[in-house]
Amino acid sequence: MRFDVITLFPEMVATVADFGITGRAAEQGLYELHTWNPRRWGAGVHQAVDDRPYGGGPGMVMQYAPLAAALTAMRQDDPRPVRVVALTPQGRPLDQAAVRRFAGLPRVALLCGRYEGIDERLLEAEVDEEWSIGDYVLSGGELGAMVLIDACVRLLPGALGHADSATQDSFTGGLLDCPHYTRPEVVAGRGVPAPLLTGHHAQIERWRRREALGRTWERRPDLLAGLNLGPEDAALLDEYRCLRKTSAGGSNSDD
Repeated sequence: MRFDVITLFPEMVATVADFGITGRAAEQGLYELHTWNPRRWGAGVHQAVDDRPYGGGPGMVMQYAPLAAALTAMRQDDPRPVRVVALTPQGRPLDQAAVRRFAGLPRVALLCGRYEGIDERLLEAEVDEEWSIGDYVLSGGELGAMVLIDACVRLLPGALGHADSATQDSFTGGLLDCPHYTRPEVVAGRGVPAPLLTGHHAQIERWRRREALGRTWERRPDLLAGLNLGPEDAALLDEYRCLRKTSAGGSNSDD
């Protein structure tokens, strides 16, 4: 897989390939990362890439020509089709389904805005999709691009140490992840839930599924509302709710 990032701060984006899972995946050749600085095609001695907005108002707007030139150079560098994605606050909220789709593409270009944004005509002419990583405003699209790269890379075959790791993440199957525990068995008077100590795989998987359903119900009911739970999952969720009521009433149930 290849990522092309159009950014005024290529050194910032390049660090995503230096650490952790994305760093190891880059070393293994699982993906390529290329950056394109539109300032290279900027006007004048200062290589300007922005100007004042029509209609007045604060801030500056990124100009059409330098970004279009960067995208043209990016396309000429590799003949493969490329999906151009702009990271903007006006984009659709990024979710795991979109990440899986991007991870299945051979090439994705990420356009990082700065200042007050990008000339709308460039977005209309050159961009296939707009996505946002949350309902807040950042100084630019670089962090969003790095988030998308990280999320995609960990889905690439061979990127994670265990083949099942990605399939057990939050949002896989529409649910949040279940709680996790490691040694020691007791920390500050708090123990590990009993089913995880049994070594009984069916009991462990049942407990994890119940906790994932319950955690999603408590923290992200919007996700649960979009799922059509089968009878077994519905029963597990009911069990979780009952246990929570019992716990709130003073029981010390450890299952």
